[in-house]
Parts: sequence; structure tokens; C-alpha cells
Amino acid sequence: MAESETGQERSEEPTAKKLEDAKKKGQIARSRDFNTMVIIALAATALIIMGKAMVVDLGVLMNHYFQPARSDIFDPMGVIRWFYSAIFDGLWLMVPFLALMLVSALFAPIMIGGWAFSFETITPKLSKLDPIKGLKKVFSAKGLMELVKAMAKFLLVAAVALVVIWTNTDEYLQLGRMPLDSALVKAGELIVWAFLFVTIALMVIAAIDVPFQIWDHKKQMKMTLQEVKDEMKDTEGKPEVKGKIRQMQRQMAEARMMDAVPDADVVITNPTHFAIALKYDPDTMKAPLVLAKGADMVAANIRRVASANDILLMEAPPLARALYHTTEIGQEIPYGLYVAVAQILAYVFQLRDVQKNGGEKPTRPKPEVPEEFEKFVHMPGDAPLQPD
Repeated sequence: MAESETGQERSEEPTAKKLEDAKKKGQIARSRDFNTMVIIALAATALIIMGKAMVVDLGVLMNHYFQPARSDIFDPMGVIRWFYSAIFDGLWLMVPFLALMLVSALFAPIMIGGWAFSFETITPKLSKLDPIKGLKKVFSAKGLMELVKAMAKFLLVAAVALVVIWTNTDEYLQLGRMPLDSALVKAGELIVWAFLFVTIALMVIAAIDVPFQIWDHKKQMKMTLQEVKDEMKDTEGKPEVKGKIRQMQRQMAEARMMDAVPDADVVITNPTHFAIALKYDPDTMKAPLVLAKGADMVAANIRRVASANDILLMEAPPLARALYHTTEIGQEIPYGLYVAVAQILAYVFQLRDVQKNGGEKPTRPKPEVPEEFEKFVHMPGDAPLQPD
């Protein structure tokens, strides 16, 4: 296993953040041999398709520009114009081939690792000019491995090139005795075959180099357990900070909730352990709405705010428990509790009417909770139903 600078073992797979940061710095899996193989393979393919036409056109250009008129030979400016014209026509003839080479050079890296442009890699650094560090890289184990790879690639390509030259020696020698047009066509065919054999050699090299580069990149990107922990802390925050943030969020949510309690029509209590503030407007609401709810200290605060604002506190332990466990703040009450809550709200509205207009005080209701809500009435860990 590789070790970090601190001596810890790099045993953990790199995180997505580590890979993304490395890509921004230009550190991605890259195989130069693969890129070279793709470029040469496309060059050979292009020469097979358009090579003959290019050679014929090149022969026409050579016949034309190698036989200038007598007036152009003795005119200094005419020779210059002749030269520029020959260069321009020759380059224009090569434009399709050169464009294909440019596209292949740009898109070959996408196949392995993708594009990664980083200003950090091209930023001048004095450390890059340090000869001591440079010598360490040259004489390191990795430098030795690169030297061995370079020698192996050179010997393989050179061997293929020698075989191609050796097997076609007679044809190369015959080019000098052939007419120009025929010699150019034949030379083009020989170049194409040479490209093909060199491409096969480069395919062998790329088939070895690509898996090695991917494996080496993953090895370099591996992290120590401590690095993973530190990244999690930086990304998600330290546990104590996260706890403090959650506490502040709870306090802010509770403060907003308390601001809504004065708008409630009734607060249903356990009576001491739970409190749920409800509001219902027949003209705008389909069902009663939960404005606030809480247990223990939060419930005490709800009761305190409700009392300070003359909101009726209604003791109904089973209903309070069922509402607490089945509702969320800002949501309507469940359909199954409509009847029980309606009894309490009817009592509240009748009581208001009596207080305003006088009359006989309504009978205090005793709402029952449907059977499907019984499991919420006796939740494990809840306080007793009866007051302490």
C-alpha cells in the first residue's frame, strides 16, 4: 500500500470531492501513448481514403511550380509571388488532413480522463526550477520506470520500422527510376503501409499503458483514513458545529411557531406533556390547521403564550397525543380526527358566543379517538395520560 507524507497508509478509495479537486488541478489519468496511437491511426485512415488524391494533386502542383516561366525567373518580385503561391496552394491541399489531425489531437484525451484545463499547472513556480527536485525525479524509481518504458517503446517502434523498410527495400530503390507521378503514388502507398504497421505497434503499447495509467492514477488518489475524516469535517462541518446549527435552527423554528400561537382558536393539551394549537376558519379552510405543537418544555411555552393571549386551553389527553404524533406544523389534521376536533371547536365557538352575547354555558365535550389512532395514544416512552 502507498503511504502519505505523514507515514499513514493510503487504504481508502478517493472521494468524489478528492477526484473533482484533482481534476481542477489537471491531475487525471492520461496516456500519451494512447493519444499518439489515435492520431497516427486516424492519419493512416485518412491517407488510405484521401491519400491517392492528395498525391496526384501534389504532383500537379510540383509540375506547375517546378517549371516557372522565364519572365518569373528574372523578376525578383515574381519569384517571391511564385514562392508564396506555391506555399499557399500546398497548404490548402493539406487542410483537410491537417484539420483531421487537429480534431484527433483535441478529442483523443476525452476517451481517457476527459479534458482538464488548469491554470495551476501552467502557473510559473520557482519550485519547478529547483535542480535538486528535478534530479530527484530523474533518479527516482518512477523516473527509472519511465526510462525503461521509453526505451521499450522506442525499441518496439524501431523494430517495426526496420521490418517495414527491410521488406520494402526494393520498392524504395525503384522510386528513383519511376516517373514523378507514378513515384509519388507509390511513395504514398508505402507511407500508408508504414503508418499502419507503426499504428499496430502503438496499439500494443497503448493496450499496456492505458490500464497502467488508470491504476497508477487511482493509486495516487487514494486517501488515508484521517484524510477522509478531515474531508467529511470540512464538507459537512464538525459534529459540534453541526449540533450548534441544529440547535439554532430549532430555536428559530420554535420562535416562529410561538409567534403563530396567538392566532389559534384552541390549544389541546395532555394537559402537561403535550400541547397542540389549532385554528379553523370555515370560510377559508377545508379543515383545522396545526399552528404549533410541542412536548414538555415546548408544550409549556405554548400554554404560556396561549394563556397570555386568552386562548382556551382544552384538556383532551388521547386527542392531544394522537394529534401530536400524526400532524406536522402548518398541515391540516388527519381526516380520522375531524369529528373529535370538531366537537372541541364547536364548544370553543359556542363558548365565545356565550361570553359575547350571554346565555347558557355549553357542555364540555369528551372527544373520543377512533380505533386507528389508538396506537398513537399509547406510544412507548410517552408520559402517563393523567396529569402528574
